[in-house]
Amino acid sequence: MMTKKKRILPEIWRARYIYLMLLPLLLWLAVFCYGPMYGVLLAFKKYNARMGILGSPWVGLANFRRIFITPAAMAAIKNTLIISMGRLVTGFPAPILLALLFTEMPGVRMKKVYQTVFTFPHFLSWVVVGNIIINFMSDGGAINAMLRGAGLEKVNFLTSPAIFRPLLYLTGIWKEVGWSSIIYMAAIAGIDTTLYDAARVDGATRLRQIWHVTLPGIKTTIVIMLILQIGGIMNAGFDQIFNMQNPMVKSVSQILDTYVYDITFLSAPDYGFSTAVGLFKAVINFILLILANKVVYKLSGERMFG
Repeated sequence: MMTKKKRILPEIWRARYIYLMLLPLLLWLAVFCYGPMYGVLLAFKKYNARMGILGSPWVGLANFRRIFITPAAMAAIKNTLIISMGRLVTGFPAPILLALLFTEMPGVRMKKVYQTVFTFPHFLSWVVVGNIIINFMSDGGAINAMLRGAGLEKVNFLTSPAIFRPLLYLTGIWKEVGWSSIIYMAAIAGIDTTLYDAARVDGATRLRQIWHVTLPGIKTTIVIMLILQIGGIMNAGFDQIFNMQNPMVKSVSQILDTYVYDITFLSAPDYGFSTAVGLFKAVINFILLILANKVVYKLSGERMFG
């Protein structure tokens, strides 16, 4: 052990300027990321503002047990899982397909135009996008005005529980598909072009080339992105839902994040319980990340970490 230390210390000293460059980042992580983590203690306490976090009485796992006996919390968990699975099924393949379409598109100029058009919505906040959607799809919005002008009945896009979740998926894809496709396009650009030449010599069509060359070439990227999305399955999109939901669809749109917001800011705050809900969500995401990594490795031989 002492021998290793003797070898490491001179190496650190030789690279001291690199470590000095890293020092501001490490300080930022310590102060803003690791320092506030002591607040997780609230999940195990009955918070009293006068006593502070450390002085408040311990309640053990009472706040976590409360999650499973509170109907609103269980409904939020159910909605979170349903919406996240819907996003996974509908939203995950979309950027892959778009990246393949961009790659196969002839003409550099038009390709850049379409890339710009599809990528631009990513840079709009959900506050802006939510208001645009409300203006277009509300009962008195532009779409219903056109339907009435055509002699058709209006559609309750934003107040119908049956329509609201599909609307979340479609608007989420519209906003993020172009930006998410960039990483797949970068992976496709790294594929050896001689593989396509060999496939063409063997008489492979464009679809065969995509299936046997392009998709296997980006399989590692697809696996990593899939594992990351499964690992964040308890994050169902707070920004989007918060800016689009209304009381008429809250039964199908209230997720854990909006539930924590409601019990913290719209009612008498219970910081211990809300912290417990947030910690519960983080632990489930971590477990899903580990499980997804193991399952995908057994099925495909690829994994994010070993």
